[in-house]
Amino acid sequence: MNRKFFLSVALAIYLFAGCAFSADVQTSGNPLFPGWYADPEVAFFDGQYWIFPTSSLPFDEQTYFDCFSSPDLVNWTKHERVLTNEEVKWARRAMWAPAVVEKDGKYYFFFAANDVHEGEVGGIGVAVADKPEGPYRDLLGKPLINKIVNGAQPIDQYVFRDDDGTYYMFYGGWRHCNVVKLKDDFTGLIPFEDGSYFREVTPDNYVEGPFMFKKDGKYYFMWSEGGWTTSNYCVAYAISDSLFGPFERIGKVIEPDPNVGKGAGHHSVLHAPSGKWYAIYHRRPLTERDGNSRATCIDEMKFNDDGTIAPVKLTFEGVKADPVK
Repeated sequence: MNRKFFLSVALAIYLFAGCAFSADVQTSGNPLFPGWYADPEVAFFDGQYWIFPTSSLPFDEQTYFDCFSSPDLVNWTKHERVLTNEEVKWARRAMWAPAVVEKDGKYYFFFAANDVHEGEVGGIGVAVADKPEGPYRDLLGKPLINKIVNGAQPIDQYVFRDDDGTYYMFYGGWRHCNVVKLKDDFTGLIPFEDGSYFREVTPDNYVEGPFMFKKDGKYYFMWSEGGWTTSNYCVAYAISDSLFGPFERIGKVIEPDPNVGKGAGHHSVLHAPSGKWYAIYHRRPLTERDGNSRATCIDEMKFNDDGTIAPVKLTFEGVKADPVK
């Protein structure tokens, strides 16, 4: 009898300890949420984390956006079809690579559409909503940037707010990257001091997917290299004292891992209220060969003592819960 009692108590303690341990190490897992989603843009709005990805579908089916919200990076809520090409009348084909900012209580959703070439209608558009989850409506009824300047296809835009409150947009495919200055209402561009509207800031090996953040007074410029449908897709970066560079390539920071995933790239970066930094990116599972089979993942991003970025370790576990305080 005593032995049975002892075993029962021991089992209860074991199960309790196991449950407590599981709660303590709860992680997001990778991918973060079901479905094929690429080019994730991360943001922090209204006391929650938000991810705005591309719906990774065959090109002519890629005509809408979903988004996801979370209080802790682990539990995610899906918000469906926050913007579709039914709202953007000029977007006749694929829409992709969201960039979302909040200003004066409004949410502005920048996107690429139509895979535009010279003489065609398409490029970078902008939509607006009263809530992060939309619904978004086309702000202009036409592209914000339609033409090809400095060889840069108008896609893969990222909107960066500098310390003085000025908004800049970095964008570009076809191995060229431009920066432009945005009007306060995002309805157009403002010329630079020399009267020009576009400045090329292309670093070595740049392909697409620009991203920028500022840390300790330095501008960190990041971009994707390789081909988005291939296994060698990756992210590299540079650091500069100026928003406009020069951006001298330091090296790769997100790379495919033959044991974890292929084609790891087109990312964004989150500096959480906790102080931790995270890389949110897409990758292709090892079992997948279809170029559109891309899933959104998250892993912690750390810095070396000299300010350079340590290579991001790709994991299946993802990250521990980081609740919004």
